[in-house]
Amino acid sequence: MTTRTISTLIESIATSDGAGVKLRRSLGSRQTLRADPFLMLDEFFSDDPRDYIAGFPPHPHRGFETVTYMLDGHMRHEDHLGNRGELIAGGVQWMTAGRGIIHSEMPQQAEGRMRGFQLWLNLPAREKMKPASYQDISPKDIPTVSLPGDVKVKVIAGAFSSGDRLTHGPINGAKKGVSTDPLYLDVHLPAGGRFTEAVNAGYTALIYPYEGSLEVGPAGSSRTLARQSMGILSAGDTIEVAAGAEPVRFLLLAARPLGEPIVQYGPFVMNTREEIEQAIHDYQSGKLAEKPAERVVNA
Repeated sequence: MTTRTISTLIESIATSDGAGVKLRRSLGSRQTLRADPFLMLDEFFSDDPRDYIAGFPPHPHRGFETVTYMLDGHMRHEDHLGNRGELIAGGVQWMTAGRGIIHSEMPQQAEGRMRGFQLWLNLPAREKMKPASYQDISPKDIPTVSLPGDVKVKVIAGAFSSGDRLTHGPINGAKKGVSTDPLYLDVHLPAGGRFTEAVNAGYTALIYPYEGSLEVGPAGSSRTLARQSMGILSAGDTIEVAAGAEPVRFLLLAARPLGEPIVQYGPFVMNTREEIEQAIHDYQSGKLAEKPAERVVNA
C-alpha cells in the first residue's frame, strides 16, 4: 500500500467568465496547469448578485465534458436544441459536449448566495465527435454516506469504498458509464477528523478543500493544503487526509488518464490544431451543432 502525497500545488486565482461571473480558477488557470484527464476546475461563490447575475449566456463547447455541482442557488441550462435543465442546490449537471453544443447557464435568482463548481473532464479522441448529451442529477439521487466520527461523503460519480468502514460493499455514485471512470466525492470532515480512501494506482487524483485547510499524506509526513488550493497527488493506491482544529469540506477527484495530445482553444478541446480549426469553422458556419443531442433521463 502506497499513500499518495501532494506532488503539485496550484493556488486558485480570482478571475471571471461568461458575462462577468466572478470565480476562482485553480486547475486550468493556465493551459499548462492540467492533470490528465482533468482540464479545469472553477469555484464560484458570492452573496452579491452583481458577481453572478449576468450568468453564462449562449456559448459553444466541443470535445469534453462539463460537470456543474451546485452547493447553493439555482441556475438554468438551456441549449440550441430546446433542452432545459434546472440546477438546484445539491444537484449536478453532467454535460457531454461531444461534437458540439451551444448552451447557456443563467441564474434563476436575483439575490442570495450562488455557490458551486464547474469541472472540465476531457474525452478520449474516439468520443470527441459523438452526439452531445446531458444529464440532470437531482440531489436526492446522489448517495450520501455517513461514517463514524461524523464524516459525511457525497458520492457524485465512481465507486466509494472507504476501506473497511462500509459493510455492504462500495457505494456507487449517481453518474455512471463515463470512459475515464471518474471518482467525484464531496467529503465533510469535522475538526480533528481523518479520512482514507483507496484509489486506482494508475489514476490521476486531485484534492480541493473549499472550506478549511487539510493535511494530506500519511501521519507524520503530511503536507498542508490550504483552502481554495488544488493538490495534484503523487502515484499510489491510498489517499489519507486529516482536518486540523477546524472542520474541512473538500472535493476528491480521480480518473483514468487518457495519455493523448491536448490542443485547446477556449471552449474547444481536441487532439490536433487542425481539429480546433475545424471546430471554429463548424461553429462559425452553424455546422457544429447540427445533430440532435441525446437527452439522458434519470430512472
